[in-house]
Amino acid sequence: MSLPVATIEKLAFGGNGVCRIDGKVCFVPYSCPDDMVSLRLTTEKKSYCIASISEVINHSPFRTAPECALFGACGGCSWQHISYPVQLQQKRAIFVETLWKGARISADVIGDIIAAPLQYGYRGRIQFKVSVHQGKLDIGFFRQGSHRVVDVSEGCPVASPVINQVLNGCRGVLRSYPEVEAISQISIDAGDNGVIVILHHTGPVSSRNRKYLVGRANEFGPCTGLFIKAGNQADNEMLWGSSDISYFMDSSDPDKEPLELTYPPGGFAQVNQRQNRTLLSVIRSLGRLSSGDHLLDLYCGNGNFSLPLAAEAASVTGIEGNAGSIQAAEQNRILNKVANARFFCDDVSSGVQRLIEQGQQFSTVLLDPPRAGAGDAVPGIVRLNPDTIIYVSCDPSTLARDCGLLVDCGYHVITSVPVDMFPQTYHIESVTLLGK
Repeated sequence: MSLPVATIEKLAFGGNGVCRIDGKVCFVPYSCPDDMVSLRLTTEKKSYCIASISEVINHSPFRTAPECALFGACGGCSWQHISYPVQLQQKRAIFVETLWKGARISADVIGDIIAAPLQYGYRGRIQFKVSVHQGKLDIGFFRQGSHRVVDVSEGCPVASPVINQVLNGCRGVLRSYPEVEAISQISIDAGDNGVIVILHHTGPVSSRNRKYLVGRANEFGPCTGLFIKAGNQADNEMLWGSSDISYFMDSSDPDKEPLELTYPPGGFAQVNQRQNRTLLSVIRSLGRLSSGDHLLDLYCGNGNFSLPLAAEAASVTGIEGNAGSIQAAEQNRILNKVANARFFCDDVSSGVQRLIEQGQQFSTVLLDPPRAGAGDAVPGIVRLNPDTIIYVSCDPSTLARDCGLLVDCGYHVITSVPVDMFPQTYHIESVTLLGK
C-alpha cells in the first residue's frame, strides 16, 4: 500500500506542520513548510489526522541543521530544524490567525514580531528531570511523548552557558550521592547576579546526605546557593550559599542605573531576561505613562514591570496571588527606593473587586496572567473603567478570548506586538494595547 504524499503548507501552534490528506487537515511533527513528504498516519479523527514522516521526498529550502544532537528525541524544542527567519514568520502568522479567529482582530493592528537577540543559549531558568535506569544516571528532559528521561550529557543548547556549567557540576556530585534515586528534578536559575540550584527530593533528607552535599559545595561549578525541596514541604531548605538571585531592568531615565530585581529560589521569573527587557520597552512605548497616571499591575509577580514603570506614573498598585512573589516585590520596592508603589497578596479577581469597593480609580491597567489567561478578572477590570489596558500574554488563544470579552465591553485593540521569547519552539509572547 502506497503512503500518502503531501506538501507542508504552514506550521501550527503546538509545533506541528500542517498539510491536507484527502481534504482533511493533517498535523505532521518535525516537518517544515514546503517539505514534500510521504506520511504514515498515526491518529485519525473525524475532523483531522496526525501523521509521522516516512520519508522527506523534497527537503524544504527552509530546513536547517539542528544544533542539538538529541533533537527529535528530547521533548523540549520542536523547531530547531527550521531556519530562524521562517520561525519568526510562522509565529506571526499563527498569532494573526489566532487573534482573528478568536476575537476578529485585524492583521492591520498586529506589528512585526520582535526577534530574540540570541537564538540559542538564552534560557536563564530550566528544570531538568532526573532518573536512574539500570544504574545509569540520566539528567535531561522527558523523551517526546513519554516520561523516560533523555540524558543531555553535552548540555542543553538553549540554556545559558553558566547553566550548562552548573549542570555538569551537579551531574558529577549526584553520581555518588547515596540516595540519587530520590532526586526527581533539578531546578537551576541563573540571574545577572547568582546561580541557584534546587534539588527536588522525593522524601526526607538524612543528615548524612546533607553533609555529603555541603561537603561537595566546591564541585557544583559557579553555583552561589544550593537548596533542597524535600517531599511535599512548602519551603526550600538552604544547604549552603546565598538565596540571592537577581536581574536588571532598565530605568525610564537612561542616565539612571537599572533597577535590580530579586526573586526567591523556586519563584517565578521570565526565562529570557533579554526579551523580558524587550517586553518592558514595548510596554513603555505603547502605554506612554505620564506623571498623572495611576497604574494597576495585575499578576504583578515580584514587581517585574511595576517597579521599573513607577517613576513614570503618579502611583503603582500591584496584585499577585503568590505570597512569595509579593514578599519579593516589597523587598524590591525597598531595595530600589520606590516610594509610590504598593503591593497586595490576593486572588486577582477578588483583589480587583476590593479596589472597586474602595472606589479606587486607575487610568491604566497592566496585566500579565498565566497561560490560562485572565477571563475571571475581565469583568472587574471593565468595572474599574481604565482608559488603557496593556495585556502581556504568553498564550495567543487565551489572549484572543479575553480580548473578545473586552471588545464586547466597549474596548478595542489598538495594536498588538508579538515577541519571540522562546526561539526553537512554537511559544509566542505578546503585548497588546486596548483603549476605549
